[in-house]
Amino acid sequence: MSSFIAAFVVLLAFFVLMSIGYIVKRKAVAGSCGGLGAVGIAKACDCDEPCDRRKAKMAKEQARLDKLNQDRII
Repeated sequence: MSSFIAAFVVLLAFFVLMSIGYIVKRKAVAGSCGGLGAVGIAKACDCDEPCDRRKAKMAKEQARLDKLNQDRII
C-alpha cells in the first residue's frame, strides 16, 4: 500500500509542477519533435486528390459555412 501512495504522490507532484509551468509560461505542453510541420508536411492528409470521405466532409463544412454566412447577411 505504501508503494501505491508513494507513486500517487510522485505523479501528483509532476502534475503540480506541470501546472505551475503552464501558469508561468502560458504555453501548452508540446512534444519535442515538432509534429508534421517539422518534416515539411502541411496537413495530415498530404494527398494530391482527397478521398471521397474527405471530399464529403469538405462539402459538408462548406455548406455549413455558407449557411452561417447567409444567416449573417439576412
